Order: sequence, then structure tokens, then C-alpha cells
Amino acid sequence: MELYARLIKGGEKIAVVGLGYVGLPIAVAFSEKVKTIGFDINKAKIQQYLRGEDVTREVGEEAIRNTTVEFTYEEQKLQEAKFIIVAVPTPVHIDKTPDLSPVTEACVLIGRNLTKDSVVVFESTVYPGVTEEICVPILERESGLICGKEFKVGYSPERINPGDKVHTLKNIVKIVSGMDVETRETIAKVYELIIEAGIHRVGSIKAAEAAKLVENAQRDINIAFMNELAMVFDKMDINTKEVIDAMNTKWNALRFTPGLVGGHCIGVDPYYFIYQAEILGYHSQIILAGRKINDDMGRFIGEIIVKRIIRAQKLVNKAKIYIMGITFKENCPDIRNSKVFDIINKLKEYDAKVTVVDPQAEVSEVKAVYNLDVVKLSEVKDADCIVFAVAHKEFAALTKQQLDGMFRTLPAQEKVIIDIKSIFNKSEMENMGFSYWSL
Repeated sequence: MELYARLIKGGEKIAVVGLGYVGLPIAVAFSEKVKTIGFDINKAKIQQYLRGEDVTREVGEEAIRNTTVEFTYEEQKLQEAKFIIVAVPTPVHIDKTPDLSPVTEACVLIGRNLTKDSVVVFESTVYPGVTEEICVPILERESGLICGKEFKVGYSPERINPGDKVHTLKNIVKIVSGMDVETRETIAKVYELIIEAGIHRVGSIKAAEAAKLVENAQRDINIAFMNELAMVFDKMDINTKEVIDAMNTKWNALRFTPGLVGGHCIGVDPYYFIYQAEILGYHSQIILAGRKINDDMGRFIGEIIVKRIIRAQKLVNKAKIYIMGITFKENCPDIRNSKVFDIINKLKEYDAKVTVVDPQAEVSEVKAVYNLDVVKLSEVKDADCIVFAVAHKEFAALTKQQLDGMFRTLPAQEKVIIDIKSIFNKSEMENMGFSYWSL
């Protein structure tokens, strides 16, 4: 607890390594209580923060301008911190195996700047064993210090929900673990400075690592179930939303809905669990099946779009198609692992011409990552087919008249609307004569 006391008195600093959707809110929150360093290897990102620009939109530009976080891309600054939080991404390779390079590279960087009596806490999502069996040896090698004697480690999985202004960092229960009881209690006390919802202590680092994977795998499986139902109901000519609304009248309904499962958590974390299970000789059945269903949804929807355009008596490669939304979820600029791109890829197999509209995404980032141009909502005109892939508030606010005005002059039944998120009322759309389909 000595470190905690020194942090409170201003004698020591906290450092957050990785300032994305997770790391930035953590750094800003801690800076309100203790001296905080915010480190990222991305020089351009640091310069944006220094200018008061919040590229994540997670904390807001006013908070960025007023924060006392010491933003830096100079790794030597980490030598000033005794409590270091690692919040770098952990994606998967193209073959769906874990890509630990961001976290191992962070360990190399931290290790060569690690000072005696420090505590390193990992928030990055990993499979059980990574912290102690992969990260600790790197830290020891680079620092020349001995873990357990000269520095300590812990694990506290991030649970931030990007774009969610209700379930924020401060009001989500924080899971904490440490290599020993003393370390765990120190970590818990430090996080209590910013977490209002409370701390849940876990007995081992491996259990905490597993908890993060399991909570996302659970959601993935439930959404996969709803996606499978949606595909079958489409063949049965049954409206999935109507079924779900009826089902949800029962008190114990789980209220999951079908949809695209992307992003940096639910669409990735189950693969970390599957990978480790395979290493230990267990072939995942339920989790792997759920992943396959969800990974295939973009292609399924792409085929539906093609069929609906043909049914409207149009040539797919001549139709003007607008994709409304490229981010992985609504009201959020995060495009990481967006499954909307799978829809676009399927349409391109038919030489379809696709235009993307997204008022939330960073235009330059979409161009850099997906090589796609993004147009403004006001520029949508002469459409043959409009695909609502993401339920951004700007799309939900569209009136039926505005929607109709986005199409070229056509008979209503030739105006194709694909509503993946069921933003609009099916009966109203059909009463207007649109060729309407929802997942």
C-alpha cells in the first residue's frame, strides 16, 4: 500500500501505455486524482491530443483540453512512473490466431524503462497465461529486474464499451487481480480512485484473463443464435423482429438481436479462447460454431442485397447502392474489424458500385484502412438501393419523406431498402411501397 500512498500524495505517477478507446478514458480519469502520463507510440495521435482533439470521441474535446495528463510519445517518460497500465490492442492474424505483437512490443518498451518497485497492470485482452508466461519474461529480460522481488504485475481486463455514454469507465465494475494478495490490493485501491461501481477481486491472474474472454464469448454465442434464427426465418418468410418482440414479453428473455458482430472485442476475443483450448488439446464446438455463423453474416446479407436488387428488375452492376454506416457499431467512430466491409466485398464480387455514408467515422481513416471514400448524408441521391448497416442516430432520425427523396425517380417497388438493424417500421415501409427487407 506504500505505492498507493505515494501516488495520492503526488510523490509518484501513473502511466497509461496505449491511448486509444480504452487507454485515453483511463488516463483522463486518473489525471483527476493523481499525476498521470499518457504514452502512445503514435506521434500524430499524441499531437492531436495536445491540440485538444479527441479522436476517439470517448471523453470529449473539452475534457482533453482541460486534462492534466502529460501526453507523450517519448518512452523515457515512463521511467517517471511506478504504476504502469498497458492498454494496447490485441487483434488476431488473418488465420484468426492471436496477434500478441502489440502487447509484446509494449512489454519490450516498458521493460527497458522499468524502474525498481513498479507495478505493471495489463488491461489488454489476452488468453489465460499470457501475462505471467509471455509478458513477465519480456519485462524481466529488458529491465534486468526480477518479477516478484523488484517489480510486480497484475491484470485488470478493460470493459469499456466504445460509444456508450451510459455504461462508462467509472460505472462498470472493475475486475482486478495480482500476482499476490498484496499486489492485488494495491491495484484495487488505485482503481478505486476512479471506479464508482466498485472493484471485483479475482484470486488469480489467469482467472481474470479468462473472465474477459468468457463475457464476450457469451455475447457472441447468443448473437450467433439470433443470426441463425434470422437466416431460417428469412426462408420461412417470417419477420425476425416480430418474433423477438413477442419472445421478449417473457421476463427471462435475454433480449439479444441479430446483426453484424465486429469490433475489437466480441468479434475477436472468442478466437483467443479457441486458440488456447486447441493448444491444450480441446477442440471448441459451441464457441467456434458461433464464430463461424457471425463471421458469415456479411456474406449472407450481401447475397440478400443482390437478390432484392434483381427482384426489383435491376442489373446489380448498374445499380447505385449506398451503404449507410461503416463503423462496427452505432454512434461510434470505431471502424476496427467492421463486418460491414464483408458486405461490400460480397457486392464487389458482382461488380456492384458501392458508396459509403457514415457521419460518425473519420473519413481519412476509412480511406486508409479500407480504401473507401465516404460521402455526406446530404449527398445521397438517385439511389437504387440503400443499405442501413449501422443504426447511427442520424439514420434513425430520417423521415419517410427524406428516405424516399434519396432514391431516383422509380416506382416504389423498385426502391430497395435493406435494414439490417431494423431502424424503420416494416409495416410503414411496406405501406409506402418500398421493397423492404430487415434482418
